[in-house]
Amino acid sequence: MFNRKNKGPEPVAPANLFTVNEPSSVIAEQVKTIRTNVSFAQQAQSLRTIMVTSAMASEGKSIVTANLAVEFAQAGKRVVLIDADLRRSTVNRTFRIREANRGLTNYLVRQIDDITEVCHPTMVENLTVIPSGPTPPNPAELIGSPLMATVFDQLKQYFDLIIVDAPPILPVTDGQILSNMADGVILVVRQNYTDKRAVVDTKERLEQAQANILGVVLNDVRSEGHSGYYNNGDGYYGYEYSEKK
Repeated sequence: MFNRKNKGPEPVAPANLFTVNEPSSVIAEQVKTIRTNVSFAQQAQSLRTIMVTSAMASEGKSIVTANLAVEFAQAGKRVVLIDADLRRSTVNRTFRIREANRGLTNYLVRQIDDITEVCHPTMVENLTVIPSGPTPPNPAELIGSPLMATVFDQLKQYFDLIIVDAPPILPVTDGQILSNMADGVILVVRQNYTDKRAVVDTKERLEQAQANILGVVLNDVRSEGHSGYYNNGDGYYGYEYSEKK
């Protein structure tokens, strides 16, 4: 049901989906490394819902989220990627969803009763996405509504893994609310961009929400003699890709 292709010629994946366009590249290989480490955490903690967020906007968390979702799908997991950043959606553009106006907010405001009706197939086998839908006037209230928890419960009937592209933590409360609903949280930090105090504040807010912080992805790393991602042994990962916005 969810793996059907869109009608017409299969679209070419946008450049920021390097796990589709350049599956053998160093960057794609290191996304596999992150996927593997998250998989170990999954096995140990029975994680079904993983949220990806950042301290502030423009740190690259949506690109990380999309490519990580692709990697899990390519590894054989039935994955659904939810765009829960209701103020600044990106998933519909990344995966070129033709009916992007039919998404999460339609379900949360009860315009649509069946969550499967806002699930859209992608060019990637095993990967389904739920775009954010129309921008609502009250994103935090919708995210914090009982229906949001129902979304996760219903999707678990159809998918092995739910990945949530969440809003940044510091500017709005949506991400903090979602972090309490997710089984695990990954924080994206952009090198030479994110203020250290912002990272500390973000960690504190996630801890206040009793979030299960799985690790940190260090984004837009620039280092001589090194390309791609690295793992410093402390749960931190970096890669030389910068989301352009």
